[in-house]
Amino acid sequence: MDRRISLRERIHALYAREHRELGEEGTYRLLDQAREWDLSDTLARGGVLVFPHAGVKECGHQIAAAVHACLDSGADRVVVISVLHAFTEEMEAARMRVSRGGDPAQEDQWGIQGPGLPGPDTWRHDHALISWRHFWAAEIRRRGIRGPQVIERYPWLAGGHPERLPGIEELARLCEDAVVVSTEDPYHHGLGYGDPPEVARHPQDGGLEMARRSIEHGLQVLGAGDYWGWNQHCVVGKSDARDAGQVYRYIRGPMEGRIVDLAYSDATELYGTPAPTWVATALMEWRKA
Repeated sequence: MDRRISLRERIHALYAREHRELGEEGTYRLLDQAREWDLSDTLARGGVLVFPHAGVKECGHQIAAAVHACLDSGADRVVVISVLHAFTEEMEAARMRVSRGGDPAQEDQWGIQGPGLPGPDTWRHDHALISWRHFWAAEIRRRGIRGPQVIERYPWLAGGHPERLPGIEELARLCEDAVVVSTEDPYHHGLGYGDPPEVARHPQDGGLEMARRSIEHGLQVLGAGDYWGWNQHCVVGKSDARDAGQVYRYIRGPMEGRIVDLAYSDATELYGTPAPTWVATALMEWRKA
């Protein structure tokens, strides 16, 4: 089996187990914890919230904060601009070709995927929004409401030019009368992610500060509208949002970003490697400049 597909299956199994262990009580506990922040005004004013998609026990409250913000914003429509992971060798090869300056228009899956759209449906197998859907459904049920329309979109291979992506104009129209959120795990670090032992740091041994510096640098680059710089930042910093970030910044225009909350999720079990192997999880807010 393709090692990337095998990893995808392990991730799906891990998410299913974590959601079972969390249960209804744990889910609502994290939703209640997320009330620490009220970010609904950011969305109502045309900004963007970015939530992580790593281990739900570590970052579930961050995801839940975005759920509350959407529901409290008063919007009738929510557009989720999601990461699309490269879970085949060919997708990874395409991503590498583009990061080296190749033309994304030459790649098979170039464009925007999602429910109701023709073309590739790789998005169906992605894990990025599994926990988002979990918390969304739980909070809708608890509030006893139908909730706003939710539209998921998965851009692939923006390549520094999100304006060229097939489907970008349609997506921009969908966002006009909607609130926009996105997802990103902004910093993957350690032995399981290819960092040599002399570089790898545990989160509490300088690792989280490394993550913070990397994330804040990325916020500056994307905030300036440097799409190719953002693409390359994501390569170096091992963020998975190189396409999603370019798209929401292009659609929403100039914004200023900040880290609202920073934590980490251990990934040693997932990758079967020694510690340190972990992912920085961040709740991030983009306000209109």
